[in-house]
Amino acid sequence: MTLDPVRQWVRTELWDQVPVAISVIDRQFRIVEANRCFAAAYGAWEQELCHAVYKGSPERCEHCAAASTFEDGKVRVREEHGVLRSGREIHYLVHMVPLVLPDGRIPYVVEMSTDITATKRLEQEKLEAERLAAAGQTAAGLAHGLKNVLMGLDGGIYIVRSGMQRGDYERLLKGWQMVEENIARISTFVNEFLDFARGRQPRVALVDPNRIASKVVELFAETARMAQTALEARLHPDVAPAALDEDAIHTCLVNLVSNALDACHVSDRTSRHVTLSTRDEHGTLVFEVSDDGIGMDSEVRKKVFTGFFSTKGSGKGTGLGLLTTRKIVQQHGGRVSFETEEGVGSVFRLEFPRQMLPRLDAQPEYE
Repeated sequence: MTLDPVRQWVRTELWDQVPVAISVIDRQFRIVEANRCFAAAYGAWEQELCHAVYKGSPERCEHCAAASTFEDGKVRVREEHGVLRSGREIHYLVHMVPLVLPDGRIPYVVEMSTDITATKRLEQEKLEAERLAAAGQTAAGLAHGLKNVLMGLDGGIYIVRSGMQRGDYERLLKGWQMVEENIARISTFVNEFLDFARGRQPRVALVDPNRIASKVVELFAETARMAQTALEARLHPDVAPAALDEDAIHTCLVNLVSNALDACHVSDRTSRHVTLSTRDEHGTLVFEVSDDGIGMDSEVRKKVFTGFFSTKGSGKGTGLGLLTTRKIVQQHGGRVSFETEEGVGSVFRLEFPRQMLPRLDAQPEYE
């Protein structure tokens, strides 16, 4: 059986039969050809500007991937959103393929767009369901945690009252300090709960990773000194700026350094050290916090990223610090890992592949 009928059908019919919107644009970004699916989705297109047809905008896209393809001849895949002829908003995945002539010129780019609106909606619904489930778990843990803190408040109030009755100023001061500490603990607990449960999106800007790390070391300098623990920053001078949410990454490093200092505080070592370091490693930005504290046994290791699990004792830790840290790192396309040995210490590592970091314009693109 000959393949000629198949080849003939592919050449004459496939263009209009595929369920993908295909258009061809020239270097002035005018649509010079399109298939049936494209016309059905976007309406009249003849010699119209691509951004006017796809998005209903008179202005060219700020970060135009097609312009980049005209320049370097690379195939690109990008998520975009636009408006159909019916007025409905659409999310689509567009492949941009250059038409390269034998002399190297690129007169046209072919754009093939697939509607992924339903997929994006399902992704959003899944994220919302996960956030609601996490919020339910968080609320249960919050009630338990607040109960512990309230017990601390009761203890502080009792000492304040007894100090007043006895005229014992030192006892009164001790009780008042307990009350202040537990009120501050409630505030921290509620803020961490809100940050975890409400699904805050990263606010990304091009920032210096070393500056973030330096601020964290400076923040804990006095705490470390009082705890007789050496806190050191080892910041590689060649670390390049990165697209990060500075406040969120600061929160992550604060959680890790705080935990490291606590691990050292309960250690019986006479010489204790915590080190925060930065470096670039094979295209990956790395933050690392190491300590020579008590380390973790196998049971604690299993629960490190479990909601409301803390080794700091009643009223001391919320159990949300590492959970929040992991969530923030994942939002940046990174991962958290750790190594630990009981009685020796721990190393927590935040790794951010630079190609996976959020785009400054918040539009994912893959090349």
